[in-house]
Amino acid sequence: MASLFVIQGRDQGTRFVLEEPVHSVGRTHDNSVRLHDTEISRAHAELIRQGDSYILRDLSSSNGCFVNGQPVDEHELVSGDQLQFGKSLLLYTGFVEDTLEDIADKIDIDPKPHSGDSSRIVAVVGQSEGSEWLLPGADESSSPYLARARSNLQIMYRTALAVSHTMDIDQLLARIMEMIFEWVDADRGCIMLKDIETDKLVPKVRRHRRGIRTDEKITISKTILDYVVEHNEGVLTSDARDDKRWDPAQSIVKLGVREAICVPMQGRYDVVGVIYIDTSITPQRMLMNEGKADQFTEEHLRLMIAIAHQAALAVEDTSYYKAMVQAERLAAVGQTIASLSHHIKNILQGVRGGSYLIELGLGDHGQASNESDSKAASAAVDTIRKGWNIVERNQDRISKLVMDMLTFSKEREPEPEPSNLNRVTSEVVELMQARAEELGVKLQWTPAETMPTLMFDPEAMHNALFNVVTNALDACEESDDGLVTVHSEFDSEKKLAQVVIEDNGPGIAPEDLDAIFNVFISRKAGRGTGLGLPVSRKILEEHGGQILVDSEPGRGSRFQLEFPANVATPKKKTSSPTHATMASAKLPPNAHSDASSH
Repeated sequence: MASLFVIQGRDQGTRFVLEEPVHSVGRTHDNSVRLHDTEISRAHAELIRQGDSYILRDLSSSNGCFVNGQPVDEHELVSGDQLQFGKSLLLYTGFVEDTLEDIADKIDIDPKPHSGDSSRIVAVVGQSEGSEWLLPGADESSSPYLARARSNLQIMYRTALAVSHTMDIDQLLARIMEMIFEWVDADRGCIMLKDIETDKLVPKVRRHRRGIRTDEKITISKTILDYVVEHNEGVLTSDARDDKRWDPAQSIVKLGVREAICVPMQGRYDVVGVIYIDTSITPQRMLMNEGKADQFTEEHLRLMIAIAHQAALAVEDTSYYKAMVQAERLAAVGQTIASLSHHIKNILQGVRGGSYLIELGLGDHGQASNESDSKAASAAVDTIRKGWNIVERNQDRISKLVMDMLTFSKEREPEPEPSNLNRVTSEVVELMQARAEELGVKLQWTPAETMPTLMFDPEAMHNALFNVVTNALDACEESDDGLVTVHSEFDSEKKLAQVVIEDNGPGIAPEDLDAIFNVFISRKAGRGTGLGLPVSRKILEEHGGQILVDSEPGRGSRFQLEFPANVATPKKKTSSPTHATMASAKLPPNAHSDASSH
């Protein structure tokens, strides 16, 4: 599927899927590719499909269309082309799968050497050894030309390493500026980037000579900046008064700058900013440097242009990466809103149905009261009760949905307290018995014979167990002899506490097992929110545990919830019973070690 992805501009992160034979590009709502860019015409361009590609055609737009930086009236697009409309830059992805060449049969790797093959390995160099040649201190016994070349390669090598180790633009620019001051004897420096909206240069990083801490402002000549940006050329000024390209009345003279280098940060298709360095002259330094050659040379200028190009590519890559992240976030937000809207709509429909029954019952009850008809009044009350039960169930559904959302989205630390896992599990089973009877499913609970008092968050663990047991019951709804068994275990050797929940439902297909813990993935045909299992897994992981799943289609599923068994330290005996003793005394009969299944 072909698409356009906005990597620069107000719509950065937006992706347009190209499915129709013709797509229009413009800034009004009637365009299938609508861009909120004031420099784009109402009807700017159109994309016409021809076979497995699209033709871009300019519709006599005011500011034109550009492909890979070149103006075009009509152009056949290929995957990877960058389209510019106004200030918006879009990446075109075509039908790549249909255009890739299959070269597997064009390359043959022969495992057996030919008898006549006289080739042999004459030298071996590892990655680390190869890199050492680019590091300072390498052999400098060769010619001065090679020494300078090696020095420049060292700089570019370190620049490449610097720009590849961060995706944060501010850190990237700060590191580039730091390295420039290591390589070039400059007094001041500044990196400025173009603002996408205003097209103006905005300072991002400034630097003064090492060892000098000052609040002095760096005032940069607008004459130089304008020339560099407009001509896309780096400039070296050595004594501004002798440089006839600059108007003597301009700021470069007033600042007293003796030497300056300003280079464009040329990316793949546009200038993204500039790098500026200079040496400011003082009377003392004039006396000290009298008769000496200039500090900056054309070699410095060429080196700075190369560094600026590397930095510009890194800035573009970082911007593209941020656009991709933003697109993923927007897609996730859209999926979340769509899923929540669907679930909330179903709940509201349930509330509306219950409210209708209540309203109907109230009307019937009022009429029966006027007619003194006790049977009709009793029937009306039953109708009201049914309606209220429906409202109450949907109230519980919306409450659980909200709580699951909060649990899943909020980073929290468990609040462990001395608790009995048998008791917590027993409460969940007891709470779900009514639901099991309603579905016609048998629910059995077998507690561990030995279960010490452990340190865990009982409320969170209750929620985790509740979600898994609910899913198991729902899975058995269509089974003739639905059965869900719950049992707890304590492994003293592995120091693990476990609750195992098994059902004889339809099971889960192998290809679906990896997706059951994804948010909003539900197999309940619209009745589930798709948050239950992700929330349960998150709770177990917060306790340092996990959920293990074993399922086979047609034979049911087995969920094993386990977490480290941190045994609670017994409190010293006092005149009143301890918390652990009180908790044990409160256990229901089916939670003690001699409890039987039911």
